[in-house]
Amino acid sequence: MKDTNHNTASTIINHLYGAKTLIIGQCLVLGVFVGLFVSAYRFLLDFAAKWFDQYVFIYWTNPMSVLLTFFVLILCAYLVKKIIAYEPFSSGSGIPQVKGYIFRIMKMPWKNILIFKFLGGILSAGAGLSLGREGPSIQIGAAVGKGFSELFKRENFEKKYYVTGGAGAGLAAAFNAPLAGVIFALEELHKNFSPFIVITVLATTISAEFVSESFYGSSPVLDFDIVDSLPLHYYGFIIVLGVILGLFGVLYNRLIVKSLNFFSSNRLIHKNYKIFPVFILSGLLVVFLPEVTRGGHHIIEPIVHLDYGIKFLLLILLVKFIFSLLSYGTGAPGGIFLPILVIGALTGSIYGQFLSLFFNMENLYIQNMVIFSMAGLLTAIVRAPITSSLLICEMTGSFTHFLPVTIVVIISHLIPEFFNCPPIYDTFLERVTKSSDTKYIANEKAKILIEKTIALHSLADHSKIRDIKWPRKCLIVNINRENKDIIPTGDFELRTADILTFITDETIAGDIKEKLGYITDYSIVEKM
Repeated sequence: MKDTNHNTASTIINHLYGAKTLIIGQCLVLGVFVGLFVSAYRFLLDFAAKWFDQYVFIYWTNPMSVLLTFFVLILCAYLVKKIIAYEPFSSGSGIPQVKGYIFRIMKMPWKNILIFKFLGGILSAGAGLSLGREGPSIQIGAAVGKGFSELFKRENFEKKYYVTGGAGAGLAAAFNAPLAGVIFALEELHKNFSPFIVITVLATTISAEFVSESFYGSSPVLDFDIVDSLPLHYYGFIIVLGVILGLFGVLYNRLIVKSLNFFSSNRLIHKNYKIFPVFILSGLLVVFLPEVTRGGHHIIEPIVHLDYGIKFLLLILLVKFIFSLLSYGTGAPGGIFLPILVIGALTGSIYGQFLSLFFNMENLYIQNMVIFSMAGLLTAIVRAPITSSLLICEMTGSFTHFLPVTIVVIISHLIPEFFNCPPIYDTFLERVTKSSDTKYIANEKAKILIEKTIALHSLADHSKIRDIKWPRKCLIVNINRENKDIIPTGDFELRTADILTFITDETIAGDIKEKLGYITDYSIVEKM
């Protein structure tokens, strides 16, 4: 009988190098599908929001119209609750679920994600919850990548490239930010640099971005029209801003966990009924304070153009902050990226107007403070500084403010570290993996590949292979140095930037990857 096991060590090693060109080519095709799905998701979210505004929330002229509105909101809440219960992977932003699959600790039911993420997201956006499209777009892109790999019957050890590429392309298509999509895949999803992952994600994001621009144009998502860079004598202000944003990020991370705990408990009322008051509140806010509803993209332009005074900005900031925590706490499908950016923009505008009133800063630099605050708050919460910096620069269409952005980002990154506040997606991942229904079921006979790059001053740097105590059931099958593949031997001396390819059992891959990190990653303790 013909051997159908494609996950043996010999098959993987023989297949690895011949498949790379094919994977890159297929990632270009994959990006087209991701671009279509994410563009469709963006269109349906906008359509749902406009439809609800036109046919539901506008008719508050008589008691019957009000009752009908509340009925629609309660129905939406009921449907979203049923969707989450039926398919837990459709809840929240979806980024922790993607990370869990890449780390091989969670499964990915890609068909259900594509169906129920769309439905849940449309209902939540239409009802006005303060949730963004970027997290779901990333999860949808990853699900498309998983489905694509299965459709073309790719090997198990190759699927991570398609899933990662799809996730990065999802971010790129959602925000017209292809570079941020690539860096996000490395900095947040893998937390490790791999040249092959870079090229596969880049191929996917570029083609997805091409499709997205075909529908939505090539203009930046946030067109600020900034012409003046921040003068150097104002840089003291942005240092203070970085500290403020760092502290704000710590507060946000801790409160959103409390919100999730509240909605998953039976305090005050049973957890099954807590989603309904939030949807009703959302409907009221759409009517009476629409600035704080949905993702919030619609208020960034008025913020930039100084249409709001400090008092009204403070009101919007307070309500938006609280409502965002409540919206995500329900578990409704939606992300936190865009609400965070809006909260950051509000903070920056308030801070800039304060400086203008009391420290004589010119009004035109308030826009700069808005941009810096968006990047800084996103960094403080997510702890992905490079992604945050590139995302804001691509979204605003300008790299002229990259230096002050990076200064704010660095400071806002250090403050949460000082308070031992973990990145929010790591916290979310820990929560979602507690359910046994979500756990990844590894194939005991399958083998997978792990790539690790030797970091400066790591234990492996300038050590011979035989002198290192490698994890058991882990074999080095290739070393890439300066784009040359080398067959490893015990006497081979490793150096910084060497890319090692390991093969191991799928069942222990997560543990092996963690152990390899202690050997190959950066260490502040230099070897004697």
